[in-house]
Amino acid sequence: MNKTESTRIGFMQGLETLAEKDDRIMLVCADSVLAMRATEFIEKRPDQYVEVGIAEQNATATSAGLALDGRIPFFATYAGFITMRACEQIRTFIAYPNLNVKLAGVNGGIAGGEREGVTHQFFEDIGILRTIANVTILVPADADQARQATIAAADIPGPVYIRLGSGRDPVVFEKDTPFTPGKINIISQKGNDIALFGNGVLLPRIFEAAKILEEKGIGVTVVEVHTVKPIDTQGITNVLKQCGAAVTAEDHNIIGGLGSAIMEVAAENHPVPVYRIGLRDKFAGSGLPQELLDYYEMSVEDIVKAAEATIARK
Repeated sequence: MNKTESTRIGFMQGLETLAEKDDRIMLVCADSVLAMRATEFIEKRPDQYVEVGIAEQNATATSAGLALDGRIPFFATYAGFITMRACEQIRTFIAYPNLNVKLAGVNGGIAGGEREGVTHQFFEDIGILRTIANVTILVPADADQARQATIAAADIPGPVYIRLGSGRDPVVFEKDTPFTPGKINIISQKGNDIALFGNGVLLPRIFEAAKILEEKGIGVTVVEVHTVKPIDTQGITNVLKQCGAAVTAEDHNIIGGLGSAIMEVAAENHPVPVYRIGLRDKFAGSGLPQELLDYYEMSVEDIVKAAEATIARK
């Protein structure tokens, strides 16, 4: 079992680092202080905190107003409440004028469904925001990467969405492993038979799958894509040219997320067989995170089988 830490706490650590140096940094919550593990922050920095209650649309508009006043607001709550309940406000009041607002959404994916089920597990958020112009989308792999992504988001002009997990998220990388927005992270290149692209909580499963494939004599290139938008078209195209086939794996609906983005790059730049691992256009039930991922065809075995089948399609 992988060690777990909270991406929510990683986010708050990053926000604290920013707020210490810059009083323009603001935390905006919609009755989400406890969910965001933000109590200590607001006790220390009450002047850098705005609470609007259960009113995500108002929180979005408030964040827009703060940005127009020269502040750098981070609106943080559940991923679906940001991207669905306040979708129009994000589009019209933040993205259209390209305001410097940062959004942090927790319980991204089905792995957050242990306690709350489908109303609080969100596997459409990336697909929704990918269709809105000017929005950068970051999917940090673990808690320390979330800390770094939060700090990096403050320097990215315009709207940024940071996707966070359930609070019990696998540790993927060594602490202080660099997080570089906008570029793919080639983790290993042990051959060019297949490329495995992934992000977030599925990365440990991709690593395991790669080992199994390598033991079978299959050469694997493993790539993290933590910046889903803007997608690193050149970097991904280079990998596709080298490998000639790919599998994508993400804790998101296969429609609209990372898999769709990789397929779009392939179709426009270097067509190759691609198979998408993810939630296959259905609503998930609730349960333990690892069991949910297995049940909904995102297991290590599923990734291995998909890789072998996709290689056969070359």
